[in-house]
Amino acid sequence: MDWHEWHDAYDSPDSYLSHRLALIQERIRLALDTAPPGPLTAISLCAGQGRDLIGVLAEHPRGPEVRARLVELDERNVDVATRAARAAGLPGVEVVAGDAALTDQYAELAPADLVLVCGLLGNISDADVERVLDHCTALCRTGGTVVWTRSRDLAPDLVPQVCAWLEERGFERLWVSDPSIPQSVGAHRFTGEPRQLPTDTRMFDFIGYDVLRRT
Repeated sequence: MDWHEWHDAYDSPDSYLSHRLALIQERIRLALDTAPPGPLTAISLCAGQGRDLIGVLAEHPRGPEVRARLVELDERNVDVATRAARAAGLPGVEVVAGDAALTDQYAELAPADLVLVCGLLGNISDADVERVLDHCTALCRTGGTVVWTRSRDLAPDLVPQVCAWLEERGFERLWVSDPSIPQSVGAHRFTGEPRQLPTDTRMFDFIGYDVLRRT
C-alpha cells in the first residue's frame, strides 16, 4: 500500500475519506469548543497528512492556542502536513517523521487535551486495538477527548467492542456515528486519572487493512 497515494481520495468530495474527514473534523471542533480556557495540547497517531487536525486548527479561533505533535512514518506525508501547518500559520503544530507506535514520541505532550487515533484501528490486530486504547489512559488527560475511527466493514464489526474497551477504562461516550456509515467515527471523553506513559514501549504493529482483509 502506498500511503501517500492513498490520500488522493481526499481530493474527491464524494469519496468515503472526505465524508469520514468531515465527521472527524466536526468532533475536533466540538472538543476545542468545550475545552477549558488556556493553552491546549493535541497528539495524533499515524497522522498521515494531518488534514483532520490542521484543517480545523487553521480556521478555529483556538487554533493558535494548540500545541500539537503529529507522528507519521511516510516522509512524503510528513512534508505535506508540515507545509500545510506552515501555510495555515500554526507554529505550534509539529509534524514528526517517525514510528507512531512508540510511546516516546508523545512523552513531551502526554497526557493531552485531544488524542487522535484516526486511520489506525483498522490497520492493526484486534489485540493491538485494545492495547492502543489502553494506552489512551496515559495519552489523554482527565477531561480530554479521544477521537477515533474504525471501519465497520472489517469482519467482525469491532466498533461496539472499541466503545466497550474505552468505557471499561474510564472513557465516557460522547458520540459514535450511525451504524449505517461504514467508516465509523467516535469520540470519548476521559473521566479517569491518567496513568504514567511507559517509556520505550511499542503500542502496536501496523499491518495495513489490505493485508488484514486477506487473512
